[in-house]
Amino acid sequence: MKILIADDEQGIRLTLKDSLEEAGFSVSAVANGNEAVNMLREQKFECVISDIRMPGMDGISLLKYIKSERPGTEVILITAFGDVEQAVQAMKSGANDYIVKPFMNEEVILKVKKIEQLHELKVENLKLKQQISEDTGFGNLVGRSPEMKEIFNLIETVSPTDSSVLLCGESGTGKELVANLIHAKSLRKGKTLVKLSCAVFPETLLEDELFGHEKGAYTDAKAKKIGRFEQADGGTIFLDDIDDMSPKIQVKLLRVLQERCFERLGGTETVHVDIRIIAATKKDLGKLVKEGFFREDLYYRLNVIPIGIPSLRDHMQDIKLLAEHFIRMYGKDADYSIAPRTLERMMSYGWPGNVRELENAIERAIALAGESKELKEEHLFLPQKKDALYGSGDSLKLRDYVEKLSARYIAEVLKKTGGKKSLAAKVLGISRKSLWEKMKEYNIENEKKPLM
Repeated sequence: MKILIADDEQGIRLTLKDSLEEAGFSVSAVANGNEAVNMLREQKFECVISDIRMPGMDGISLLKYIKSERPGTEVILITAFGDVEQAVQAMKSGANDYIVKPFMNEEVILKVKKIEQLHELKVENLKLKQQISEDTGFGNLVGRSPEMKEIFNLIETVSPTDSSVLLCGESGTGKELVANLIHAKSLRKGKTLVKLSCAVFPETLLEDELFGHEKGAYTDAKAKKIGRFEQADGGTIFLDDIDDMSPKIQVKLLRVLQERCFERLGGTETVHVDIRIIAATKKDLGKLVKEGFFREDLYYRLNVIPIGIPSLRDHMQDIKLLAEHFIRMYGKDADYSIAPRTLERMMSYGWPGNVRELENAIERAIALAGESKELKEEHLFLPQKKDALYGSGDSLKLRDYVEKLSARYIAEVLKKTGGKKSLAAKVLGISRKSLWEKMKEYNIENEKKPLM
């Protein structure tokens, strides 16, 4: 990855350049913003590290130039302690991060490595989008069924508007992908898309994540924190699992929707934001309103444009296309094929976990297929019938029932992988240490023999 440093302090410029080169990066260094612009016109850089205060063109002006002329280039700003507020504002304008003087070069290297990972992901995503586009002509969403085509038409229609969108659908149906596409096709596509799952945080932490806090708002609030709404200013915020939001947060969210303003925790200053809100729910919000668990006024504010995402069982004809897409994603360019019986089994299964379950099944199958390059029925780990998955119908407490199924599944995976714990852990999506602990907990002694 190529990096450009712009700093008028020669000592910082040269030592930082040496450190980054030792870390394996290709680095150029200039003394001011004007020289940086000249370099950017001649060469492509993935990252620019710039001091905010420089003679001539300063770091903020350089950032504006980069976002206008080189939008794919990430920017890290170097700032003095007194300019932190200015750096925070610059992040809203597109800066990736900032560093406060004095700093350790190792701190900069860590931030640059994160950008390198982001750059690699962008390259991979671009390649994947191009592959998917050849199949569907519609970005990251895969499907040719009438149900999916209806979703595509809705996205095309609603994306250019600023109206709130409510995505409704079961877990694993691809609501986040739809949110990504709506933002990418909107007039805000050059701005930030901020995502947050309301199910991840308890009420107090969710409030802090959404609205931020002032220094001293509570015991551990040692500095001001910018919340997700503020980060999304000018862009879009995607609130997943909105059905898990507590009544207290619902009231505050309603105000943001109505007035586009709020106060940080512990603060009195009113923060105004220009945002578009896309929310997603896995439950029927209308039913939750009737039951008193969700505010009716908030529901109508969110439900301006409802989009129902179909479950996989409602567009089964897309299964083969989706499976081939996931083979490209996890097959690492290897020529994998799906055995006819495997495809038949996939078409007859109900997929309660929807597209996400199909993705996991294909990833597992590729891991287990090995050098044969043919995905067989036994590689998918799909239940042959209901009783095979859910047991004999014994009356068990939920915890015991879950443990029984977990133990059985782990034992089956270990048998299929020939007792290879590293491969089994990969298939199960857990660490090798966690697998060892589970084997001990469930008393799985002979990994080559199914427990049940």
